Amino acid sequence: MTASAPSDGPAANQWPARLHVVTGKGGVGKTTVAAALALALAAGGRRTLLVEVEDRQGIAQLFDRSPLPYEERTIATTPGGGEVKALAVDPEEALLEYLTLFYHLGAAGRALRKVGAIDFATTIAPGLRDVLLTGKVKEATTRTDSQGKRVYHAVVLDAPPTGRIGRFLNVTAEAAKLAKMGPIKTQSEGVAALLRSPMTAVHLVTLLEEMPVQETLDAAQELRGLGIPVGKVIVNGAHPPLLEGVRKVTQAELRRGLAAAGLATDRPTVVGLQEQAQAYLARRSVETELRGELDEIGRPVVELPLLPGGIDFAALREIGSLLGAAA
Repeated sequence: MTASAPSDGPAANQWPARLHVVTGKGGVGKTTVAAALALALAAGGRRTLLVEVEDRQGIAQLFDRSPLPYEERTIATTPGGGEVKALAVDPEEALLEYLTLFYHLGAAGRALRKVGAIDFATTIAPGLRDVLLTGKVKEATTRTDSQGKRVYHAVVLDAPPTGRIGRFLNVTAEAAKLAKMGPIKTQSEGVAALLRSPMTAVHLVTLLEEMPVQETLDAAQELRGLGIPVGKVIVNGAHPPLLEGVRKVTQAELRRGLAAAGLATDRPTVVGLQEQAQAYLARRSVETELRGELDEIGRPVVELPLLPGGIDFAALREIGSLLGAAA
């Protein structure tokens, strides 16, 4: 199938890269953000590929699908004729594909699985796994059809967490240094070049909490040191602002407010509400400081609201709409 001529909607303008790498500390919702971004980028008749590489089947769970095979499958469509395909990259299948493509082993390559050679290869050379994974992502990003057009307008990678994102993305550069010649060196150099080009953006997902923010800061510094472009900083699960301009809540104010609303004004109720209000104000103060630290990264910051109803397909579309409109 060839790519149709898409309309350049807000998402295409605000997220101009072709390969969008989404990372974040475990538990911050990076898979949800990656899925929602893929939906946003598919608007206006565009075609996107959503890729995962961690064997978690997180995409299948989000879209309420059976576990994904090593095969690009349509998992969603968008208004205007857009399409989102998904791929769960399997290192073993990627190695077989690699051997067939570059060494023409065919059936002989598939026979390696029976004798455990693939497990052996990835065990003695742990970095080989990440070389294969990033190589497959590069292939999908740069793939063209018979008319020379890109098959996908954008590829979104649900990447490993921030704690190992630099090592994951830099493995091909290291492999290119070690390999003196041949397909491994050529492929590694190609992947390393793509990851350091304007075609790529690494988006950092975080919560307004101390540890995720610190990992985000560390990841941004590491990526810049490697020459890999940092995209947007995405604050997930942001709470709506309350008590704007308030520094302290007194019991007298609470009592008056409760009375005006026709609610109980007994001491336990007033004291309990005061404790909650002060805890919220203290937390808001911390979040303000954390926002300031994220601003120092010098990249656009996008805030996504906390959705109390949980994440389903409707919620993914809602988050996608917010991402698509983000400046």
